[in-house]
Amino acid sequence: MKKINFVSIVLVAAFAALPLLATGASAESAKDNYGLYCVQCHGLAGTGGGINAPHLGVAPRNHTSAKDMGELSDANVATAIKDGGLSVGKSSQMPSFKTVLTDAEIADIVKLLREKCKCEGKKKK
Repeated sequence: MKKINFVSIVLVAAFAALPLLATGASAESAKDNYGLYCVQCHGLAGTGGGINAPHLGVAPRNHTSAKDMGELSDANVATAIKDGGLSVGKSSQMPSFKTVLTDAEIADIVKLLREKCKCEGKKKK
């Protein structure tokens, strides 16, 4: 009987800790997703100097520029990631990631980009 109670307590504690683990994992997931989907064009540092950049008709956005990134709202950045560059009046060479990334993963990448630029997005008026 004591074993069942102990196991129950451990399971309850483990399930209670899951949201805490998920919160920490989202930052790692954003970095992983950025590394997988963004660095080819935007570069490891996010400056726009990725391996594909010289072959593109339009230079990739510099994610570390507070000036440039500060002009964009979080919604604009999320839409560009989700629906591609054309959806926000930018380059068609920025692909859509809506079939690859969830809305939550896109939101986490937007947060990561705000860390890279050390800026806040433009607020709606």
